[in-house]
Amino acid sequence: MTQNPEFAEKDLSRDAFLCGRLHLWQPIKGYRAATDPVLLAAACPAAAGQSVLDMGCGAGAAALCLAARVPGVRLAGLELQPAYAALARRNAAGNGIEMQVEEGDLAHMPRPLRREFDHVIANPPYYPAGGTPSPIAARARALQVDTPLGDWVQAAARRLAPGGWLTLICGADGLPAVLAAMGTKLGSASVLPLQPREGRAALRILLRARKGGKGAFRLLAPLVLHQGPAHDGDRESYTPAANAVLREGADLNAAFSGI
Repeated sequence: MTQNPEFAEKDLSRDAFLCGRLHLWQPIKGYRAATDPVLLAAACPAAAGQSVLDMGCGAGAAALCLAARVPGVRLAGLELQPAYAALARRNAAGNGIEMQVEEGDLAHMPRPLRREFDHVIANPPYYPAGGTPSPIAARARALQVDTPLGDWVQAAARRLAPGGWLTLICGADGLPAVLAAMGTKLGSASVLPLQPREGRAALRILLRARKGGKGAFRLLAPLVLHQGPAHDGDRESYTPAANAVLREGADLNAAFSGI
């Protein structure tokens, strides 16, 4: 029996994350979670008992990876596309994790999510809206910028409790817009560049910022993801630090502490 009106069972795959600690249903053709949501989850400093809102949760990868590492977090998700929201609910139930998933737009937050959270995590779309869209409508909508990055940051700030943390992953070229949108509501920002290889420019960044934070801005030493100067066949060739996060479920707290 098909549980999702837009994704037939034959169009889905069930994929392992964190070396099989988590299994997620995803569309075979469409937006599929890769490393970004796993890195995002690893960067969130949530503790058991704290509440987390995943804005744009997709099929639930980031929130559920976080729950696999930190049992006892209280999860909520916002997702624009009903098909992905249904997958997020299915994935949460299938992994024995409780997660409230609401359908809606961050510009018009569903009423059940109009409350304060200890943490907000977000992996906003990062491809320019003017580029060539994916022929798969759901994937294009998940990846291409429709809502400006600044709007994501401001929506997160509205949902955070005083002292709460925003954790966000985006393209490195989006950092100026993110910092500008923080205004006076968010501070104590730390940025972790994600460097594909030694000697390569960082293409993505992870950011932590605190509501009401007064600490100085910090640009941290980069996390290098792959070993060697170039892609080596079919091997992922992750560095030990990246492998610990992407395969073993480690967090990035030491990286954000500058250790």
